[in-house]
Amino acid sequence: VTDQKPLGCWSVKHGQIITCPVVCNFETHEYIAVHDDKVLRIWKNTDINLDKVFKATLSADVYRIHSLPYGGPTVLFKGGGVRTLDVLLEAPQQEIENVISDEVIKWSEAFMDGEQPVLIFATEKDGDFFVYIQKLKMSSLHKYKLEQQELSKPLSFTAYIKNQIITLLCLYSNDSVYKVLIPLQQNSEEEEHILSKSQLLKLSISGNILKGTSFVVLDKDHIAVLGSLAAPGEESKEYLTIWNTKFQTLQTSKELPLATSGQLWCYEEKLFFTHGKVLTVIMYKCETSSLAAAVGKHKDSQTPDVSSFVNWNTLADEELVVSFRSQESVALKSESKMTLRSKRNTVAKVQPDPLSVGQILLNLKDTSTTVFEDELRQLISKARMPDFQASIGCVVTALINRCKTNPKYYPRNFLLHIVQTRDLSYSLCPDLMALALEKKDVHLLQICLQRFPDIPEEITYACLKVFLSISEAYLQRIDVNLESVICYIDIEFNNKEVKSEIVENGFNAELEQDIWNTKITDKTHLTADGSFCPVGPQKAALLNAVLHSAYSETFLLPHLKNLPAQQAVLFLRYLYYLYVKSSEKINITLPGIRSPTVSQIMDWMCLLLDAHFTVMVMLPEAKELLSNLHKFVRAQVRFYSELNKIEGSLRELQRLNHQKDSQTYSIEVLELI
Repeated sequence: VTDQKPLGCWSVKHGQIITCPVVCNFETHEYIAVHDDKVLRIWKNTDINLDKVFKATLSADVYRIHSLPYGGPTVLFKGGGVRTLDVLLEAPQQEIENVISDEVIKWSEAFMDGEQPVLIFATEKDGDFFVYIQKLKMSSLHKYKLEQQELSKPLSFTAYIKNQIITLLCLYSNDSVYKVLIPLQQNSEEEEHILSKSQLLKLSISGNILKGTSFVVLDKDHIAVLGSLAAPGEESKEYLTIWNTKFQTLQTSKELPLATSGQLWCYEEKLFFTHGKVLTVIMYKCETSSLAAAVGKHKDSQTPDVSSFVNWNTLADEELVVSFRSQESVALKSESKMTLRSKRNTVAKVQPDPLSVGQILLNLKDTSTTVFEDELRQLISKARMPDFQASIGCVVTALINRCKTNPKYYPRNFLLHIVQTRDLSYSLCPDLMALALEKKDVHLLQICLQRFPDIPEEITYACLKVFLSISEAYLQRIDVNLESVICYIDIEFNNKEVKSEIVENGFNAELEQDIWNTKITDKTHLTADGSFCPVGPQKAALLNAVLHSAYSETFLLPHLKNLPAQQAVLFLRYLYYLYVKSSEKINITLPGIRSPTVSQIMDWMCLLLDAHFTVMVMLPEAKELLSNLHKFVRAQVRFYSELNKIEGSLRELQRLNHQKDSQTYSIEVLELI
């Protein structure tokens, strides 16, 4: 989530349906899924095809799988039967008892009570709701009936366990949250205990009712509720709200204009929900609840703007402070970091004020360039500064903001120094590479590509397009790191290999006119066999940085299709050259530091052909290249096929050599059959 990179993707066959959420087995680091209600699949990150992973068909329909860090996965069946995964795998077709008869499971959750896994699930039948508590190790099952609420029914449940008491919270259709206490220690297993409930909270904001769809517990005194709020005469709007249940007050809220799926999750002090087409993650911190924290936040407050209860990084004119606070979040599309404060006058003592660095930057906003840079250098030299990485990101943002307000200002060396000496990431300073692209600073882009692990595919493509467009003559005059090419490309540029011409291309005309758009002439046919490098060492080093950057094929391919045909051919020529060069040695690796691997070369070659195959087939200048590439790959396939045929003989030979006395000199002739 931090790097916005998909780490794995698996799909079932057409017609199959994944019928319960996939979970991770914390002990074996495996994924567990169920499709078509009864088919269990278990696989690891290294597996690619779900059809080839472990499969077990069960005898009953699965409702949910719950995975606990120290309790192992537990399977809850739709009939109320419960099995641990280990027991289930011993005999997948074992008979599963039907515990709940005609009831339908509406919700379930699992906890650890010490070393004892505990499963709780709620069911519904004819308008009545029941709660079951299952202790797995003791094989004990307790059934309870929820006290009925007139003209209202539960919409959502959540629960937590403390001191052997389960606190069950129920969100009802009358826009209220109720609390039910269930002790784990029961002397008997009578059929039904009636569970009484107490109203915990009425979801009322300034006289308007919040129609909650889902909610989670943040701590014993705070809950988060996702729902819609409709003022009289206005359209309904979705909100994420934080409530203090101890004092029944609204702590803070945020409008979500792009709509959500109605689902809300909470994990390790982070809230997860979908907002529009993105996954939004919000960090929060709960402190001890007190009346002082709730002052001014009463549920019936007449404050018209519910989002004004807390700072959600929407400071109107304190851009630098907002930037700094946004760096604190490590999550995708992060919109806030909330602090539920207990005593305003003691916050500074409990935790360092994160706005202190932002305030320093605000104070430097109108200073001279020299003073500005000197103060920033001193700021980043403080090794023990709180939230050090976030502070460095804030410093870079401050430099970028000054560049935006003063187009003539561009501290290239300072930015290079920060990127080279600090462990930054794209998410900490997202505007840095955009600025470097605008300024055509290819050296800074190269360093960013080498050091940033989370560069979006759109930016990677923009860098590739710039590197391919820039002329060799211009590149020879600028500083580029050549350590990735110095061992396999002659540094003395050979004009016979590539010839450049100056052309119009639509970029910034104020820059040197010979920077952009290298046009490949007829002489480039000399490189079609892969024996000569079609680009100079500077451009090769820049392209190598692109090859090393992380990407997701799904997100990169649409951008790569927009690459101009001539640039795509040039890039394919270079990839072919690297492929031939890496195949010259037995270990199929290129010499040098940060040189591309064969896997990276092949992956990019396949991506490029996928994006431009039709165009390249039609281009006369690409036909010979494609033909030579096909012949080279076919020859390699044949070579490795022959090696596979004698693999058994070679292993037998190695075994015979180990058995013999190595000190005895002998000459033997072995016939390979």
